[in-house]
Amino acid sequence: MLYRKITSYIEEYLKSDTDKILILEGARQIGKSFSIREAGRRLFPNFVEINFVEDDEGKQLFKNIHKKEDFYLTLSMVAGDKLNDRNDTLVFLDEIQHYPQYLTMLKFLREDNRYRYIASGSLLGITLQDTTSIPIGSITIKEMFQLDFEEFLIANGFGTEAIAMLRQSYDDCQSLTEERHSHVLDLFRRYLLVGGLPDAVNTYLDTHNIVRVREVQDGIRNLYASDASKYEKEHGKKLLIRRIYEMIPSQMENKKKRVVAKDIRGKAGDRFIQYKEEFEYLISSGISLAAHAISNPRFPLSESLQKNLLKLYLNDVGLLTSMLYRNNIRPVLDDMCSINLGSVYESVVAQELRAHGHKLFYYDNRKLGEVDYLIDDHQTMSAHPIEVKSGKDYTVHSALNNLLKNPDYNILAGTVISNEREVCQDGKVAYMPVYFVMFMEGDMPRNEERDYVF
Repeated sequence: MLYRKITSYIEEYLKSDTDKILILEGARQIGKSFSIREAGRRLFPNFVEINFVEDDEGKQLFKNIHKKEDFYLTLSMVAGDKLNDRNDTLVFLDEIQHYPQYLTMLKFLREDNRYRYIASGSLLGITLQDTTSIPIGSITIKEMFQLDFEEFLIANGFGTEAIAMLRQSYDDCQSLTEERHSHVLDLFRRYLLVGGLPDAVNTYLDTHNIVRVREVQDGIRNLYASDASKYEKEHGKKLLIRRIYEMIPSQMENKKKRVVAKDIRGKAGDRFIQYKEEFEYLISSGISLAAHAISNPRFPLSESLQKNLLKLYLNDVGLLTSMLYRNNIRPVLDDMCSINLGSVYESVVAQELRAHGHKLFYYDNRKLGEVDYLIDDHQTMSAHPIEVKSGKDYTVHSALNNLLKNPDYNILAGTVISNEREVCQDGKVAYMPVYFVMFMEGDMPRNEERDYVF
């Protein structure tokens, strides 16, 4: 059973005296339902789960319900022997966005105070926009992501003392020993191949076979595509969500790495605004991460973003390496000089920063260059630039230097992360190994099968 940090958050929430209803939001297949079940069944003798997607594909008992009295009656039809009172009964409404009327109903269920409720969903950003009566004050939305690198380490046998040692080294700006560095970096490279989607991680732990892992990742990618097609059909539109999604890896290989509107359909006159709904779906569904351009990096960064310039990343680095390298694990594990892993490293850093509460921005200036990431540093009330390096030239970063030298921005420090072991400081620039990003908190035939086992 995989350890998920969010389970503790869910348990604390359910143990608290709040009467607000928690909604766990995130992409499909990241473990939302599993985490809620694990906490809910441990804390409540009566745990009732209603999956609205399964209901819609089956008997549709809950589909056309709009009144709480009708909901109670139908709930008692399917789980009457498990319903008692608020103290011992938790009702889990899974995939709540599929029946949007229940988002409005949550307010009345909360006021009635008959049972405890918890929900999960994806595309909540879009669904709430279309909801006529948003239950403000009645819900708390918590965003969830797939396993981050720390959780991946724990899944691979790292104990709490080992994690604490790594965190202390990060806090003290101390380098790991060569042996420890090699071990953690090896696991980090495996994380680049496997990613953090729970089914992929479990398959890796069970088989250590890249073919099996890629099969799981292909299935999840197909599920995302199917969801997009279903969304288009329901909204009566022929969108280009799948086209843009499949373009992300190739866009990441370009020098600028950002999405170019004219490339989507190959039409020179196309503009970003034409694809607003596609981008909104990709980001709101959680299957893509977005980093917005900033040319004037002042704190807080959200006030300076350029809405029509963004970079898109796949939500999971394992999906990216699957699309780029398929079953060949050597480019990643052996750090082959002939293969540029820049897009892979940039993607995993986006994934980690986002999972740790950071909004993603990047610096884009025609004259001064581009820096991979900008995050808000709330302690110093300034922007903090991060440059990601996958090769040996990690000390070469002219755009970062230009950014740090500009007195108008008042940027106090920047960070370069790479495969190098040593943690050191050179002027305003701190150098650290890439795995320390996990502590940057924010708010076949037998003779061929060896190539597939890692």
